[in-house]
Amino acid sequence: MKRTPPAASPDAYVAALAGWRRERVEMLRAAALAAGPDSEVIKWGHIVMMANGPLLLIRAEEHRVLYGFWRGKRLLHLDPRLTGTSKYEMASLDLREDTLLDPEVAAALAREAVALNRQLGNPAARS
Repeated sequence: MKRTPPAASPDAYVAALAGWRRERVEMLRAAALAAGPDSEVIKWGHIVMMANGPLLLIRAEEHRVLYGFWRGKRLLHLDPRLTGTSKYEMASLDLREDTLLDPEVAAALAREAVALNRQLGNPAARS
């Protein structure tokens, strides 16, 4: 598989998408930005929101869009579909074309993630 360079900006990332993936990423991005992250960057090839460290990611793949949270396992009360397989707290929603996600739930997840980072600190910091 040919490796492509990462998008120059979050806007360029979205502009490179089409169809349902673009619509889903636009909705997730709007919900996340409304939660008040400190910044939005392209990191590891996808959109990452920061608030006292990494907060959430939005990654469009060929057949899915991931909405992932560094402290996602603490957000299961908002959406029990969040899954994580590692010993860390990261968990994500695996969104396919036919997967429904209410924009209000997407926004609530982002708001709670921002609050957790502000309360607990940078989830990527080594203790």
